[in-house]
Amino acid sequence: MERKYISVYQELAQEIRQNVYEPGTLLPSENELTDQFTTSRETVRKALNLLVHYGLIQKVRGKGSIVLDSQPFDLPVSGITSFKELTENMSIRAVTNVDRIESLPQDNDMHKKMDIPPGTPVWQVVRTREIDGEVVIVDRDCFIENVVPKLSLEVCEQSIYEYIENELGLTIAFAHKEIVVELPTAEDHRLLSLNGAPNVVVIRSLVYLEDSSVFQYTESRHRPDKFRFVDFARREK
Repeated sequence: MERKYISVYQELAQEIRQNVYEPGTLLPSENELTDQFTTSRETVRKALNLLVHYGLIQKVRGKGSIVLDSQPFDLPVSGITSFKELTENMSIRAVTNVDRIESLPQDNDMHKKMDIPPGTPVWQVVRTREIDGEVVIVDRDCFIENVVPKLSLEVCEQSIYEYIENELGLTIAFAHKEIVVELPTAEDHRLLSLNGAPNVVVIRSLVYLEDSSVFQYTESRHRPDKFRFVDFARREK
């Protein structure tokens, strides 16, 4: 059963992101929140501490809880960056959880997506990415097993690219990406904190080594209100 302060935090965080409480304004007092959520003051304080922890409010003595400006995260789409590198560069507190690691059946559709011979052994890992206490990304990564052997839970919770480059000695070179907007799948509803979002933004990538051989297919499914997908463009003449 979910702890009460978590549900209070999630409701307040959602209202902050939806500008029910605008940046620079005050949240209701602890007493008002206690009445609003029909809970104890201690529960409200724990929820407010989570909001502070995730950078959504700032407590000011004598004033109360001031709402901070909470903008979507800029997600660059032109480079090849691991989630760990991205969150470290942006100073984002994030948690990766592994939903499953499994070998795909021989009749899987990866040979079509990756243009590899039918029956080529492929394994996949499905991971969730949690920011501000909410799951906002589901990543599905598929690897050719004779290039990247099935990895441990610990590696998958940290950085697969770091392992590939530092332990396997492979050089990741380039990727082909497509970005589409889709309706949430049953798995999206199971894993993502959709909060009523009617769509998800999906980035599908084929990733290649320096010898131009494909080794990975990845599908990243994002809650749309949490990210801005950005790129840098230069005019060519």
